[in-house]
Amino acid sequence: MTDQVLTDQESAALQAWVRFLRGHAWATRVLSAQLSSEHGLTINDYEALLLLAQADEDHMRRVDLAAGLQLTPSGVTRLLKGLEQVGLVEKATCAVDARVTYAVLTGDGRRKLEEASRSHLAAVRAMFEERFSEQELEVLAELLGRLPGAAEAEPGECAPGRCALQPGATS
Repeated sequence: MTDQVLTDQESAALQAWVRFLRGHAWATRVLSAQLSSEHGLTINDYEALLLLAQADEDHMRRVDLAAGLQLTPSGVTRLLKGLEQVGLVEKATCAVDARVTYAVLTGDGRRKLEEASRSHLAAVRAMFEERFSEQELEVLAELLGRLPGAAEAEPGECAPGRCALQPGATS
């Protein structure tokens, strides 16, 4: 059994997995530190603002935002509480179904995202372009796109535009 474990540790799949995890951890630390020091945002804050900016009418159901960020419902609630306190996001409910709660990007949130995006995207580009050629980046993107969930999006059940928002919801 020990021989099998040692042999498995030398497999290309395991080597790819370990390098993927370590590379992701390193990149996350570097980019998070940059966002935090320059803009006062975490990577999750930035991703939440980005997802909201890309959504129809700058809002998403909180449950869909949690899924998009790969956070639990309580995790997204904590994240959004911080963003709401500094005025980057606000809460709204669906006029048709009071059980549905939205996160809504504010004007200040959009401005913060645009400001942070300039340096963040430059840091991402530099991180990859210093290590890979353009051709290698195209191959890497294609390969990573094969991972489940890497290149797909799921529509929400109560899509923005189908429900009127009620600003200032509580819960």
